[in-house]
Amino acid sequence: MDSSGAHVKDDLIDTRHGCILYIEEVTVSFDGFKALNDLNLFVDDGELLCIIGPNGAGKTTMMDVVTGKTRPDEGTVFFGQNLDLTQMTEFEISHAGIGRKFQKPTVFLNHTVFENLELALHTNKGIWQSLTKTLNGKQREIIEEGLETIGLKNQKNLRAGLLSHGQKQWLEIGMLLAQDPRLLLIDEPVAGMTHQETEHTAELLKSLAGKHSVVVVEHEMDFIRSIANRVLVLHEGHVLAEGKMEEVQNNPKVIEVYLGS
Repeated sequence: MDSSGAHVKDDLIDTRHGCILYIEEVTVSFDGFKALNDLNLFVDDGELLCIIGPNGAGKTTMMDVVTGKTRPDEGTVFFGQNLDLTQMTEFEISHAGIGRKFQKPTVFLNHTVFENLELALHTNKGIWQSLTKTLNGKQREIIEEGLETIGLKNQKNLRAGLLSHGQKQWLEIGMLLAQDPRLLLIDEPVAGMTHQETEHTAELLKSLAGKHSVVVVEHEMDFIRSIANRVLVLHEGHVLAEGKMEEVQNNPKVIEVYLGS
């Protein structure tokens, strides 16, 4: 970690071949049920990839495997060319530069927006210790840039519990960004949002691609259509189809098992 509190990780991840995440021939079974069944997928460095699929397709299990929560029975998962995620702990994976946002926002409701981002900079310390530690100039700059990115600059002194549902989602994304992840896994970010909040979320996620690699799991097709370049469809634990949104939504197999239902 450098003096700013940000993780120094770019030189640790080998992306010379263009990909930042490799999942190859991964199988995960729970009591005989294959949640993932010979799954193969990759994420390009700087890509915004959208993953769709019916309930039970394996989307959550895939994210659990990438973040170290679940160990695969078979297969390999690499972050860049050189980091074998199946041999790393959840903490090591997070520290290496993979951030995950769950569907339900988890922010500190009794702290201000600014304090939430401050806490995210000091993930290895207790809450009280973090809030009594003086920020240096670089750390303040990181927080101010984060507030600008997520669109909550005017709410920085507002208690997080008073934010709208959408604003809490943006704050949690900002908390992840404060830790400078190379790869972000975002689970159903627009569930329960208003139309205006959904549009802002689309712009936010598109703005992150390039500097970060972003994987979005979502059911809302209009939202996916507004942000997607490449869409991947999971079904019964493996990839059913992938390509541009137009290609995927016109794929007979996808229509049969997902869009048509």
